[in-house]
Amino acid sequence: MRTAIFEAIRAARTDKTFDMDEVAAVDTLLDKLGVPRVDGGNDWLPYALALIKQFEGCKLTAYPDPGTGGKPWTIGWGSTTDAQGNAIASGTKWTQPQADQRLTAHVAEFARGVDKLLAGKPATAPQKASLVSFAYNVGLGNLGSSTLLRKHNAGDYAGAAAEYAKWNKAAGAVMLGLTRRRAAEAAVYQGKSE
Repeated sequence: MRTAIFEAIRAARTDKTFDMDEVAAVDTLLDKLGVPRVDGGNDWLPYALALIKQFEGCKLTAYPDPGTGGKPWTIGWGSTTDAQGNAIASGTKWTQPQADQRLTAHVAEFARGVDKLLAGKPATAPQKASLVSFAYNVGLGNLGSSTLLRKHNAGDYAGAAAEYAKWNKAAGAVMLGLTRRRAAEAAVYQGKSE
């Protein structure tokens, strides 16, 4: 239900995006109006999309990875593969609808992967959104082998939140953008908005 409301608001807006404060404000309003939160539903999706869009940005021409200066090439909202799973190459161009469709499909893929990694362990909507954003950026394999996931699945949520800060490097170098992203993901994981 909430996802449909967020999507209707997004469709009516000219910029089509939410920041974390706006997601929190809409959620607060929906709480006051008695719109239920559904565990196991898609209540996490607006939070995940806001995080991903905030830090990925959208470019319709492929660009090199900022950490390596080359592969993987990226396009749209941080996609490194197309809908068929082919790697993005230099010179690739997409339309805005292509970028938006790939984001929606890609986030759904990552959400299914996160669900498998959680193996039935509980996660709040903000926790799942944060984990999906994290996996979208570093990959499901890295999330799967991380201390962050082990701590979450053990119920050590404070310990899991503290692990985000350790994932702020690309090609061995600390990246300011990753430091900011990890802080935002940790805040969302803890149910806060930055």
